[in-house]
Amino acid sequence: MVSRVANICVDSHDPVAQARWWEQVLDDFHVVPDGAWNDNEAELRGPGGRWLEFLRVPEAKVVKNRMHLCLRPVGTTCDAEVERIVGLGASVVDDRRGLEDGGWVVLGDPEGNEFCVLSTSAEDAGISQA
Repeated sequence: MVSRVANICVDSHDPVAQARWWEQVLDDFHVVPDGAWNDNEAELRGPGGRWLEFLRVPEAKVVKNRMHLCLRPVGTTCDAEVERIVGLGASVVDDRRGLEDGGWVVLGDPEGNEFCVLSTSAEDAGISQA
């Protein structure tokens, strides 16, 4: 017997805005209809019954995340995906593209939560697009 991830929760000041922003970044997660949540939480539903949930908290983010998402570009390059996501409002926290294994870029979402965009595309990693 094993466990599987059901959902990932992200603390936020504005859960609705965060859910709508992340929906633009992730092609396989979609905002749950407005009537299904309130001002204190908003959710994106993804494949396999997994959710990305944004929960309202009063405190601001102070230090580096202890856990974060790593995104793998699908049908595009790391450079193009970083440019697209920065255009949506992300900030570059650390650029590690020069590393031997291709590297990655650490970005911050509009509330400062870090996440990575990997240099290896899904195609290069041998991941099926289905």
